[in-house]
Order: sequence, then structure tokens, then C-alpha cells
Amino acid sequence: MWKPDRSDKKPIYQQIVDHIERSISYAELPPGSALPSERKLAEQLGVNRSTVIQAYEELRASGLVESVVGSGTRVSLTKWGISPSHTPNWRQYTEGGTFLPNLPLMRRIREVTQNDASIINMASGELSSDLFPNTIVHRLLREQHFQEHLGYDDPQGYSPLRNSLVASLKQYNGIDTTESSLLITSGSQQSLYLITQCLLSPGDAVAIEDPSYCYSLPMFQSAGLRIFRLPVHQDGIEPEDIAALYRQHRIRMVFLNPNYQNPTGTILSEAKRKRLLAIAADLRIPIVEDDPFSLTSFSGAVPPSLKAMDTDGIVLYIGSLSKIAASGLRIGWMIAPQSVIGRLSDARQQMDFGLSIVSQWVAERLLASESFEDHIHQLRHALDGKQRIMVQSLKDMLGDKVTFCQPQGGLNLWCKINQPVDDSKLLEESIKRGVVFVPGSVYGSEPGYIRFSYAKPGLNDIPAGVAAFSRALENI
Repeated sequence: MWKPDRSDKKPIYQQIVDHIERSISYAELPPGSALPSERKLAEQLGVNRSTVIQAYEELRASGLVESVVGSGTRVSLTKWGISPSHTPNWRQYTEGGTFLPNLPLMRRIREVTQNDASIINMASGELSSDLFPNTIVHRLLREQHFQEHLGYDDPQGYSPLRNSLVASLKQYNGIDTTESSLLITSGSQQSLYLITQCLLSPGDAVAIEDPSYCYSLPMFQSAGLRIFRLPVHQDGIEPEDIAALYRQHRIRMVFLNPNYQNPTGTILSEAKRKRLLAIAADLRIPIVEDDPFSLTSFSGAVPPSLKAMDTDGIVLYIGSLSKIAASGLRIGWMIAPQSVIGRLSDARQQMDFGLSIVSQWVAERLLASESFEDHIHQLRHALDGKQRIMVQSLKDMLGDKVTFCQPQGGLNLWCKINQPVDDSKLLEESIKRGVVFVPGSVYGSEPGYIRFSYAKPGLNDIPAGVAAFSRALENI
């Protein structure tokens, strides 16, 4: 994103004016385009609001923009020979389409974290950069020469990577599979997108955990699916709820995150796993198991996956490197029957002709390296330490104002605020004090819940972030 140059002798407000003028003249901002509010633009650019006010005043004086009370500031409809009759109605286009935009609170969180490097980010589910296996990757790149073909690859993904995943999934998750049953994706969300777009139809009923990360993904609504809730308890969902939903709504698929569930951190009990698989097999309902966190188990005892227990071929298993290694590699995978893999591979090829061979090669070398297991051990230790600091900070600074359970893995703490609170107001108040989190309503919960992630912030930032949140809650 463009930022003013503070070393330039030209006043900052004038740099803003020049930048907006250029954007209008290049048709990046067509006639009628809405400009950010003065407060938002000041926040994005890291300048005083008075500076933006001065810039907007000059733009209004020149006739380039116009402001209407209640409607904000927009690019003027006619200026410099630009005629709205010759310009597509981009607002109509952007508000159309079948793929819905992100939830407003998620867009607000992304806006803040992208534009303010100083904010303490306890919203992101990404690892901090010091937890990435940078040293291992750098050594692999030095010692091993890349000699792969740079053309289009197999639609299912780089064959050596699929072979390494077969071994890794067996070693760490107890899953038996073959490379022909594996599809490499750009991450868990692409796997979910392919499933919702290719295996389901508008109007189909699906069951999702409540609360659930899936609620924060508009792709389910974009696909026209009817969503029904499965309440999450301390030991996961109730399998009998699936049978009840099937009788009432003929649900066609179940989406679950059974290990260190996002956002609650709960683990589905072994007894419930067995009962769940029996019910799903009896009703012939596929289960989509999203399993990004199981290898983060602090003790090293990885909870069993549903796929490892699946003897009827009803579980579609999704995983990725994003939460255990490097989100920037954009490497995920799906295990499914070969007929399903063929269908989804064909769809993925229509979308992007496959992933970059370079990132797949790096991922394969990383998984095959003897150092990968050491990385996982170090990651578990680091996440355990970060969680302990967050837990102690919450106890010291908030006491009985919040309650939470302490999972033994994952990246998040799910907290209940023990007083009435407005999610949006609390988020804005926290942003003012330099910390951001995810309100529980994003995941479909009732007001008063929040998700703190301890993976992204540094060790010293965690207590500072909790302190800033405490002050925000007190002010509310």
C-alpha cells in the first residue's frame, strides 16, 4: 500500500493530494468511487487526522472529490473530461457476484494489522517468524540443487511431495494412504473451497461446529449451502446431534476440526469419535476432518485423527503446513477416495493449473529432512511457553473477569468475558490501545467470547497485549 515519504520536503498532505489525483487520472478511482473516511485513511497512512482533513479540503476545492453528509467522500462524477457514461458501474459489479466478501469484523482486523506494524496481533492464526523453519530451509537450498521441470505439473501435485506426505502422515498421524489418494492444495481453505464448490450443490444442508472457524468463511454461504449447528462441549460435539440433524434436514456433509478445535481448543473424545464414525457410516454422510493443529500437541502425544480410525472411507482429511511450519509456502493437502481426488484435481486445474513447483519442492525437502522432527519439537516447546505466558497474564491482569480452559496444543485461547460487552466496541477500544483479537461472534458464538492467539505475538508482546486489552475492557 502507498505511504507518504517522510523524507520528502513536500508536505505530507500534498503528497496525499498528489497520490489521489494520480489514482483518479489513471482510472484506479473511477467517478463515484468512495474514498476512505478521514479517520480510516489517517490510520492506514500513519498520519494525523488533521493532515487527511487538509488533503481532502484541497481535493474538494479543486472539484476532484465531493462530500455529502451521511454518504462520505467520493470522486466527483465529472472532472477532467471523465464521464460516468463511459465508465462501468464498478460499485454495482463489486456488490454483485456470488462470492461474498469477508465479514466486516474480519475486514476491520485485516485492515488494522496490514496498516499498523506496531499493533500487537493476537488475532492472527499464523506463527511468528521466529517459529518458521528458516534455518532448515536455508540449509536445504544451499545443499540441494533444484533441478525440477518448470512447466505445468501433475494436477494432483508434485509426486515426490505426495510420497513424502504418505510417510509423514503415517509417522505422525497414524494415517495409511497412498499418493494416488492425495491432492496437494494451496492450503486448507482451498481444500474447503473445492469441496463446497464441487461436491455440494446450492440448497444442500451441512453441519458445522458451533462455534467454528467455518463461520468466518463466507464460502459456505457463497455456495448456497444451508448451515446447521453442532454445539461444541468440553469433549467436542455430540454425535447424536448429527443423527437428529439428518432426520430433520437430510444433511449431506459434516465439517469438523476434532483436534484443538478452532476456536475453542477442545479435543473430540475417543468414545465420541467411534460413535461419530458409526453414525456417519450408517447414514452414509461424509465427514470433512480439518486437522491443522494436531502436531502442536505440547506433550508430543498427537491425538488420533478420525481418518486413522476410518474403515469405511467416509472421511475427507485436510491438512497443511501453515500452522506447523510456514504459511508462506502455501502447501496443504487432502486425502479422499480416488474418484473424489480426480474430480477436485480437474477443478483445481481449471482454476490455476496447479501450484508452484518451487514451493512444492521446498516442502518435500523439508518433510523428508531429518531436521523436520526437531523443528516440530522446538515448535511445541515454544508454543507451550507462549501459552503459559498468556495464561499467567490473563490471570494476573483480568482475574475473574474472564474464564477459559487451557488446551494442551493448538494456537489459541477461547475466553468468556464475565460481563455484558459489545463485540465491536470492545474491538475498537482495544485497537485504540494497540492490540487486536478476534471477537467470538465471527465464529458464530453469542456476544461475550473472544479468541486470543498466542502464536503470532512475541514473548514480551503477550503481557503488553493483555494489559492493553484489560484497559480497553475496563473503559468499556
